[in-house]
Amino acid sequence: MTMLRVTGASTGAPIDYTSQFGRGERRRVLMTVDAVGGVWRYAMELARGLVAHNVELVFAGLGPEPSADQTTEAERLGKVVWLDEPLDWIAPNPAALKNLPKRLCRLAADEGAELLHLNLPSQAAEIEAGVPVLVTSHSCVVTWWNAMRSGPLPESWEWMKRQNADGMKRADAVVAPSGSHAQALASCYGEQPRINVVNNSLSAFLQGLEKEPFIFAAGRWWDEGKNARVLDEAAAEASWPVLMAGATEGPNGQSINLAHARHLGQVPHTQILDHARRADIVVSPSIYEPFGLAALEGARAGAALVLSDIPTYRELWSEVAFFFDPNDPQALAEVVNRLAEDAELRTEMGARALARSRRFTPDVQAGRMAALYRQLVETADAGAA
Repeated sequence: MTMLRVTGASTGAPIDYTSQFGRGERRRVLMTVDAVGGVWRYAMELARGLVAHNVELVFAGLGPEPSADQTTEAERLGKVVWLDEPLDWIAPNPAALKNLPKRLCRLAADEGAELLHLNLPSQAAEIEAGVPVLVTSHSCVVTWWNAMRSGPLPESWEWMKRQNADGMKRADAVVAPSGSHAQALASCYGEQPRINVVNNSLSAFLQGLEKEPFIFAAGRWWDEGKNARVLDEAAAEASWPVLMAGATEGPNGQSINLAHARHLGQVPHTQILDHARRADIVVSPSIYEPFGLAALEGARAGAALVLSDIPTYRELWSEVAFFFDPNDPQALAEVVNRLAEDAELRTEMGARALARSRRFTPDVQAGRMAALYRQLVETADAGAA
């Protein structure tokens, strides 16, 4: 397939959707994606699992265009159409998003989609689709602010809060990747009666390679929530090399300089997985993390996990990882050095993490999502009958 880039405004007759979702029929879903953060990996892993459930995907891309490697990956799993529309957290104001609802609806109609799966709740605000709308909250500026700052939300971000709130209210179902993030949404936006917790997943099984004496971490390090500073400071005291993969410059000018860790740069996901396979210790120092794919990748590789002590990681990895105060680089250094000195302990903790990781596979995630898709469409069909 070839990725389509759609740059013009859509026109045409009013949209008339007729749902033909059924248990034994092929289902076509329009799913929004972006190439900047974790939404991309979420969409690809879910798409792999949905193949077994007879779900066909059309990826509607938003924001900066994907790399060649990302495009190739997505085209193996569905049709890719890239729209010249911004993501809400990159957009300067709500006016920049005004064309998105109509364009998504038109694309869904053109592609015969029977359900919209929108990977930012704001994308559902003001949408008038004749098919069910599901939104997934992977993260948002409001819950990020609540975790990272004190005091009221900046006035310049209030419009994004309104967009997210309107989108979740409009949606027929809301999905969060962890119970902790669902609670964060309730705290920031009020109770969400249609929320469902469906954990993210990873298809690759990464164990089997001989482990090497280094510490590995991956993330979009320009994001303060990923807490690169603390890991970089801990690297100065770590007895093993600390390797950090991921961008240090963000789309809105955010940046961070690493002084002590070895920065691998923004590398393809295949290289991230290769480092996770070989690393004896995998660290995630995040302060804000709705799920945390980097931790799952480390666990799937059988590495000993060292994670920040935050609600999400306690929920998902309690008893199979070491936890540290994410504001204390010395505490992090002490934990990784203890593991570096004790091969037996590393092996034991890696085995525990690997066993826990088997809860988070695409067959489990896709089974729950396919059931939710079917429930939404059957409810809509019953209401239209």
